[in-house]
Amino acid sequence: MAVKVEQIDPCRWRIPRQGAMRTEGLVYASRAMMDRLRQEQALEQVRNVATLPGIVGPSLAMPDIHWGYGFPIGGVAAFDVDQGVVSPGGVGYDINCGVRLMRSRLTADELRPLLPQLTEKIFQQVPSGVGSCRPDLSLTKAEQRQVLLQGARWVVERGLGSAEDLLRSQAEGCIAEADPEQLSERALERGRNQLGTLGSGNHFIEIQYVEELLDELIAEVLGLFPGQITVAIHTGSRGLGYQVCDDALRAMLRAAKKYAIDLPDRQLCCAPLNSVEGRNYLAAMACAANYAFANRQVITAAVRQAFEDTLGLGREALQLSLIVDVCHNIATWEDHRFEGRQRRLCVHRKGATRAFPPGHPALPACYRSIGQPVLVPGDMGRYSYVLVGTERGMEETFGSVCHGAGRVLSRHRAKKAAYRRDIFAEMAREGILLRAAGRATVAEEISEAYKDVAEVVQVVEQAGIGRSVARLRPLAVIKG
Repeated sequence: MAVKVEQIDPCRWRIPRQGAMRTEGLVYASRAMMDRLRQEQALEQVRNVATLPGIVGPSLAMPDIHWGYGFPIGGVAAFDVDQGVVSPGGVGYDINCGVRLMRSRLTADELRPLLPQLTEKIFQQVPSGVGSCRPDLSLTKAEQRQVLLQGARWVVERGLGSAEDLLRSQAEGCIAEADPEQLSERALERGRNQLGTLGSGNHFIEIQYVEELLDELIAEVLGLFPGQITVAIHTGSRGLGYQVCDDALRAMLRAAKKYAIDLPDRQLCCAPLNSVEGRNYLAAMACAANYAFANRQVITAAVRQAFEDTLGLGREALQLSLIVDVCHNIATWEDHRFEGRQRRLCVHRKGATRAFPPGHPALPACYRSIGQPVLVPGDMGRYSYVLVGTERGMEETFGSVCHGAGRVLSRHRAKKAAYRRDIFAEMAREGILLRAAGRATVAEEISEAYKDVAEVVQVVEQAGIGRSVARLRPLAVIKG
């Protein structure tokens, strides 16, 4: 059955409640985006999420929406603590896949002469690609347990970061509900030697520069200036997180049957939040999320060391400091005001980013005046954006915005489009140095495989759920 969609305004579209839906759907998109979406299955997934028990508010989709496992990528849904459910499909396989953004004192002109050496140094220090690992950082069982419980703090306490890194990370780099006893031996095994690795697919390390400030006052609070070198890191929980999801899906299919939850799609298998199965999944998910926080922190240390070694500058001279680390595949307990009263909700963000407004108590003091900073990466050949959260976003989307550009070509179609092309040379002509573990991933990640992130951000800004602060251009891209 085709999904009925009604336009509310230039950037909002309603999927009216029908059939088994418990609420309506709300999609943020331009007309051109919606024309494409009508040909895809992602709108059906928005509708399916609206059928889940205990959903609060609409089933939401950000403008980077595209088809995913269970939930659409770009999907957001909040669930009541008593009547609601938790679904691994609303988090994803790469639990706490996320991004972090660092700033430096360097300018693009200062760095360009040493860019090839620096890029190669980072590529050598941060293993990338399918199955990449760090034998030199293999964890004992006791160490791994502490990583799963403490997240980025475990890394910082070993001299690979600072208290400021933790303060500027979502949840200070650690989800408290973690319980390593909920992980299978296979999940633990897969995580023993992958800490500090990038992985493959759309994961990356980018050396960028600030091309334009779009809000100078907020940019000043973030320490951004034109021409400034920044570094973005995008990766998650690697094989450990994948296995946690894979294990949970089997348990959740049994749970859905046990609790008589009618599923429009098996990929939306779920369990009540207050059930044993629901609590066990959240505890395992928190472990994977903490592993991802630790992973990005180890990579950050390697990137800082590469800068110091290549440029011959100390940490004080470089000032390569963290602006923000945010998750975009996670379910978190949050307090939200809905329909006139405070409610405790479990907010699923699948390919969507938390973006709390100014004054929110979860934000560090340094960002309370401006709102939560968010990095929205584009494709490897164009640009990325820095945004901050808004009060309207808090009211409409539970404080959520997009997480990137969103795919328009499948990986298979992207490879066909890239056949016999020299993507490395194409990137070089655009002034971008590309380093990758293999050509297959590069082919999957060509620019035309993605929406133009500028159009995605424009919808977010037009809707008032986020505010643009700066546009960043890539100088060098490291892919898996």
